[in-house]
Amino acid sequence: MEATIALPALVAIIAIALFFDFINGLHDAANSIATVVSTRVLPPKWAVLWAAFFNFIAFLFFGLHVAKTVGTGIVQPHVIDPYVIVAALIGAISWNLITWYLGLPSSSSHALIGGLAGAAIAKAGLGGLATAGFTKTALAIVGSPLFGFFLAVTIMIGLSWALRKATPFLVDRGFRHLQLVSAALYSLGHGGNDAQKTMGIIAVLLFSQGYLGDTFYVPFWVVIAAQTAMGLGTMMGGWRIVKTMGSKITDLKPFQGFCAETAGAITLFGATALGIPVSTTHTITGSIVGVGAVKRQSAVRWGLAGTIVWAWIFTIPAAGIISAGCYWLVSAL
Repeated sequence: MEATIALPALVAIIAIALFFDFINGLHDAANSIATVVSTRVLPPKWAVLWAAFFNFIAFLFFGLHVAKTVGTGIVQPHVIDPYVIVAALIGAISWNLITWYLGLPSSSSHALIGGLAGAAIAKAGLGGLATAGFTKTALAIVGSPLFGFFLAVTIMIGLSWALRKATPFLVDRGFRHLQLVSAALYSLGHGGNDAQKTMGIIAVLLFSQGYLGDTFYVPFWVVIAAQTAMGLGTMMGGWRIVKTMGSKITDLKPFQGFCAETAGAITLFGATALGIPVSTTHTITGSIVGVGAVKRQSAVRWGLAGTIVWAWIFTIPAAGIISAGCYWLVSAL
């Protein structure tokens, strides 16, 4: 906690953190709305408003376990200082913008985790990491899409059997309404998990500067600011990634969209309750691949899915390398 900064600099870093949250919403808007847009349940402008609203109110439904994990469980608390925070945010924002431009649904969550890890290692070596929290988060890279995949497969097979006597017309009409519910639930899960990462960053910055006293907690104004920034980012949309998620991986109908979103929402609700900062991008992609695979194996464009997996693999080290370079530059200046 050795670096102390003036109030204007502190405000500037908080603004950068909220900008990351805004970019997170813009980058991950596709996670919440791609299926309802691609199935034509909602037009794009209404879909983003629907998702943004539920992104914002997510704080009413979840505790702040993920924020505490990000704030104190990824990097050793004594390593955190404003330089580490700035470098981590620059690394995460840079990687998010690169993958957004390329239309690749990489993880904003793991970009931030990679940014924190890279800056911490640049400052203190591998000992700067909180091994247990970092390992838990790294395992979720594999676990969340796999859980989403198998849960989506299970839900789709179960509902297909239950509705086997229903006509396609009735199924389609019914799930057009139900998909609004599943999209809302997924947006709640997205806002509940992703916005908390920025809350954790701002809170640990305030804690490192002595503004929170001796006990780490997340002030309410930080909660509201983070949820607002994410909601506004979602309203801006991430149309390059919407196209990838909504139609390029597999063609979706309202029934499949409902199954994918429901599986993704359940996964996010569980992870948020456990305080695990999972990737909403990984989760919904795994779910979409799952429903596509149930239709038939050839329904999934496995080449594109493989490209997305490579983007996932590179996210933490790429963001970490950028943030490490930024830490050396910022600390030198």
